[in-house]
Amino acid sequence: MLKVFICEDNNTKKEKFEKMIRDIIIIENLDMEIGLSTDRPKQILDYLDNNEVSGLYFLDVDLQRQMNGINLAEKIREYDPRGFIVFVTTHAEMSYLTFMYKVEAMDYIIKDNYSNIQSRIHKCILNANKKFLSKTTELQKNFTIKVDDKIISIEFSNILFFETSQTIHKVILHGENRIIEFYSKMKDIEENLDSRFYRCHRSYLVNKDNIKEIDKNERVVHMINGEDCLVSTRAIKGLIKIMESNYVASLTYKKDSLLI
Repeated sequence: MLKVFICEDNNTKKEKFEKMIRDIIIIENLDMEIGLSTDRPKQILDYLDNNEVSGLYFLDVDLQRQMNGINLAEKIREYDPRGFIVFVTTHAEMSYLTFMYKVEAMDYIIKDNYSNIQSRIHKCILNANKKFLSKTTELQKNFTIKVDDKIISIEFSNILFFETSQTIHKVILHGENRIIEFYSKMKDIEENLDSRFYRCHRSYLVNKDNIKEIDKNERVVHMINGEDCLVSTRAIKGLIKIMESNYVASLTYKKDSLLI
């Protein structure tokens, strides 16, 4: 998911930007949300320091703080090198600084009139969403689903397991940070995944990379986020064998690396 961040020192304008961006996300049915809206640059950096995110950042240049928007953008690049940065400011004369500090801004919007700002922000959001989906597809495998009129793309590495829903013809995706219910069949899902996923139960399809431990007696898999999924009697031996094989391979790799 692409998260949106706003850093604006004028509270009235900040609230207008929040509403404008939320409305655009709803109208366009985008898999995006506002992660943080603040007048303090440090809050943005603290958030990035504690969370791994891909972001779209709308920054004022003159923040009336020790750190201005250009400096903030430079710091953001250290945490989110592929993020999208947009400056929304009255200071047209400072646009050259974005090149000097090499922050690679997507746009530099001048606060001249509301309709212009709204139109430019709308274009930035659509452009960032398109590039984000393209980049994630290039970088790693993603599982893409349609929920109502919204297209959602989730990296394989962020999926814990799939579970059949009590609602007929529906499946529940358990991700690290979200749960999504959608229409599908386990068989169809399994065909679109890679080898890291294992059919451990008639009703469960688990990502082996996100398993914390396996309780053989209770036939339960404990995931890294504390959630559990079931393992059938038939599948548990195969799962344990695979996990043990991966563990041995990991030890061998580490040993070989040390010898090198």
